[in-house]
Amino acid sequence: MSDRYEQGMKVRRSVLGDAHVDRAEAQKTPFDVPFQDMITEGAWGTVWASDGISKRERSMITLALLAATGNFEEIPMHIRATARTGASKQDVLEAFQHVAIYAGVPRANHALKLAKATYAEMENDA
Repeated sequence: MSDRYEQGMKVRRSVLGDAHVDRAEAQKTPFDVPFQDMITEGAWGTVWASDGISKRERSMITLALLAATGNFEEIPMHIRATARTGASKQDVLEAFQHVAIYAGVPRANHALKLAKATYAEMENDA
């Protein structure tokens, strides 16, 4: 594997946790390996590995972008990641308030619903 892939896997594990990454890796098939490699190198080995902004800020931006674009499926995963990135519940609320103003209340409302459910699950798991 490339250095960028190795860095991406390291960052991915630090943000999402070993259990999540191990489950995702176990679900890979020959069909999606090229895609998984691309996101590991691109998203995790390039964007998330950059030291240009903090992991906290990246979490806030990622959650806002997911909500603004209606890509709700990954919001719970990135809410769980806030436990490792340092983004607080208040940070997430602020990000989703920006979404409400700039991308629409329904998207922000749905994102908040997902965040609340995910935080409740996290508290129950603790």
